[in-house]
Amino acid sequence: MQEFLSSLELSQVLPFIAVGFAAQLVDGALGMAFGVISSTLLMSLGLPPAAASASVHVVETFTTAASSISHVAHRNVDWRMFVRLAIPAVIGGALGAYVLSSVSAATARPLILAYLLCIGTYLIWRGWVSPPRERTPRIIEPLGLVGGFLDAAGGGGYGPVVTSNLLVQGGSPRKVIGTVNTSEFFLTVTVSATFIAALGFSAFTHATIGLLIGGLAASPFGALIAKRVPARPLMILVGTVLTLTSAYGIISALR
Repeated sequence: MQEFLSSLELSQVLPFIAVGFAAQLVDGALGMAFGVISSTLLMSLGLPPAAASASVHVVETFTTAASSISHVAHRNVDWRMFVRLAIPAVIGGALGAYVLSSVSAATARPLILAYLLCIGTYLIWRGWVSPPRERTPRIIEPLGLVGGFLDAAGGGGYGPVVTSNLLVQGGSPRKVIGTVNTSEFFLTVTVSATFIAALGFSAFTHATIGLLIGGLAASPFGALIAKRVPARPLMILVGTVLTLTSAYGIISALR
């Protein structure tokens, strides 16, 4: 590991720092999309899909921790909602990891993405035309369970599924984004523990180090954006990112 770190050159790491910074800025501010943005940009830079996936999973363990601390510091977390989300999410993540070892969830992915595309479009429409009145979401535990399961079994989806559905129920965008980001840390640790243990230091490529540096640097800014941007444009931004990433996922899955 020491030899690997000493061999790093700034020119090799800099593009991945930029990718990690951009992806985490969006994820921290909107509660979703680090995995999708990072994987897409890494592959566009020439990284093989398997290497891109490994890098993103390792880095998310650290970026979700930093993002959680930042959201807590900015008081973006609803602690009652956090408890109701985190415990089912961990259970769902463990179940998803188990299912992934025996059954592929790839066949259901286009359907899930189509659902998220509809939700994203709906959020944009509600943000422009008729923003929902803020109220405490009622359906929380099932979202945590399903979001955690899909994140592990389908390679991502906790942020898009949970954030979007809580916003549709009328949750405060700032509190929803901060709470989902914070609860996602525990999910990521649960799902990634075996993965990291199996890979060891071999998971730490130039891409991983760059993503980690960029992601950690962006974490404080994402939480600040979520705190300062008014609820209506924040909802529209969430809907836009969800719609674009879901549409891209559907096109990729159907190729």
